[in-house]
Amino acid sequence: MRSVASLRTIFNPNLRIVATATVVLVLLAAASLMMAPAFAAPATAGSATTAPATTGPAAAEAAAAGSRPAVRIPMFGNPNTRLERPDMSGAGTIRILTDDSFPPLNFTGDDNRPTGFTVDLARAACDRLAVACTIQARRFDTLLDALAAGKGDVVIAAIPVTPRLLERFTVTRPYMRFPGRFMVKNGAALPTPGAKDFAGKTVGVVAGSAHEAWLKANFPASPLKAYADLPAAGAGLRAGEIPYVFGDGLSMALWQDGSLAGNCCGFTGGPYLSDAFFGEGVGFVVRRNDAALQRAFDYALQQTWSDGRYDELYLRYFPVSFF
Repeated sequence: MRSVASLRTIFNPNLRIVATATVVLVLLAAASLMMAPAFAAPATAGSATTAPATTGPAAAEAAAAGSRPAVRIPMFGNPNTRLERPDMSGAGTIRILTDDSFPPLNFTGDDNRPTGFTVDLARAACDRLAVACTIQARRFDTLLDALAAGKGDVVIAAIPVTPRLLERFTVTRPYMRFPGRFMVKNGAALPTPGAKDFAGKTVGVVAGSAHEAWLKANFPASPLKAYADLPAAGAGLRAGEIPYVFGDGLSMALWQDGSLAGNCCGFTGGPYLSDAFFGEGVGFVVRRNDAALQRAFDYALQQTWSDGRYDELYLRYFPVSFF
């Protein structure tokens, strides 16, 4: 699996909080948050910036009723912006390229068809545009060259947005960002990261990672214990070797939901966003001369945030939210 630590996105998300008890509550929560501010202030390079959260009445009511803990869902669109619906009447079939090696974002399903969060989001975007789309899986390292050669129209793999990428292609607004998160054992009476009594607490981290560099820059008073990989750090946390682990939020969410964790652990503090350390996120990639197609997918993605489809997909593929 490709490391999500290198993925990039441009905007900081707002966070909508919805309950997972029923689909109805999810949609009510999403609707209640349409008046929330559009974007958080951008994370400065290297700063310990956390994404803000808003709480919908439906989520608060469900939480009070004793349902599962509320789930934070990122929003990268602006609900107060009304993008103009593009005229797609002359559009032919849009050919979408992805890869199948990065679950749960994109992978091959039981029916041997491409599936995953990003693939289903692309299908939803095509529905909003009322256009026919095909989705073809190719090897990850061939995707951009295939797009440049005209063998497809849109790439939806998790390709980092970098100046080099933007020299060749145009990218939509981000549909996902990958924050850093702290993880602790459930029920542990520990200070929140950044609190006055947090200084001096040992934090486990993957050796040589961007998250290790971020900790050194932002929490210099915290001793670090380096591990070879995230599962090893998680095992150390579960065994009581360390009180905290810091790393990629998505990877830790998947670990928490797996059998190795044994329901031991959860997030505390954050999420933490840093363009310089954790990147700027991912969007749909098109050729530079297809700016109209980029604007069309920006419109379609905005619609998925506004009508709750994004929330539905996020809850389906990320039962443990990494925001």
